[in-house]
Amino acid sequence: MIVEDSLVMRRLLAHIVSRDPRLALAAAVASAEEALQELPRVRPDVISMDIRLPGMDGLEATRRIMAEHPTPIVVIAGAVQDESFNISMNALRAGALSVVEKPVGIETGGHEQIAETICTQLYIMSQVPVIRQRPSIAPRLRPPLPDAAPRPAQAPAVLAIAASTGGPPALAQVLGALPVDFPLPVLLVQHMGAAFMEGFANWLDGLVPLPVRLAEEGTVPKPGHVYVAPGDRHLLLSPQNTLRLSLEKPIASQRPSATLLFRSVATAAGARALGVLLTGMGEDGAIGLAEMRQAGGYTITENESTAVVYGMPAAAVRLGGSSLSLPLPAIGPRLLQLARKEAFG
Repeated sequence: MIVEDSLVMRRLLAHIVSRDPRLALAAAVASAEEALQELPRVRPDVISMDIRLPGMDGLEATRRIMAEHPTPIVVIAGAVQDESFNISMNALRAGALSVVEKPVGIETGGHEQIAETICTQLYIMSQVPVIRQRPSIAPRLRPPLPDAAPRPAQAPAVLAIAASTGGPPALAQVLGALPVDFPLPVLLVQHMGAAFMEGFANWLDGLVPLPVRLAEEGTVPKPGHVYVAPGDRHLLLSPQNTLRLSLEKPIASQRPSATLLFRSVATAAGARALGVLLTGMGEDGAIGLAEMRQAGGYTITENESTAVVYGMPAAAVRLGGSSLSLPLPAIGPRLLQLARKEAFG
């Protein structure tokens, strides 16, 4: 189902979808109200959702759909630097699965690549099981579970964290539990379209206590700061403790790659590395997290009970890369506990 108020854009999206043999157009509607009315009859496998709609906007529509008729939702975002992108990111918090760039026209440069991205995301997300979401309330933090492995032998020096599908709200929850005096720098990989990364960093910066910024080449990472891999660049930590941005080829079709981030942190920090792998489709990060653990670092994977997609964490567990598996609300408090230097004497 396509939800888009612009007739021109609705027809363009319908044209894009109709060309892809993996997809069939179930309905194309002009408002959120019409979408909600049609959902019980059409029962689509996935919804393409505009954010700026007449009447009920896409954010409220996402909330209503996830509460009443849970269906995978892909947000189609236009401008990526204004308030509408914040609304798009908040739609992810409300239950949408991913955000992709809106096409501007068939004759526009890059149209085919954007069209392919839209179709691929719609197809992939149509396979994701979603559950009914209750109205948003502040989550109660569960106490950390007992360790399934020894504590780190040394006080950690750096935290590397990565996510894919379902990642933005998961990252907001984990980082939101860390105070402004968190003693480690945080290096972050989130799989998302390159055009969205600056907006994502700004959105996250407005939600969590720690300052969040896009990573820059040569920066010495500071404690209590979050450095986000920019669009279409690998983020690495050098042995000299500086940030590096790399155009090395994608790993498992991903650039930035969680595996390359974890691998670089394992090399640079060894037993003083903390690694976290959250929700995501595929296996990116699994090999790198295993290498981090083999180098003496301490690694945490999100438990299947809370992961939107238990792909990346499951792969890490299979490879022996997880020191500890925790439900999402327990990860932030555990990281804070591990990062406190006084815990190591």
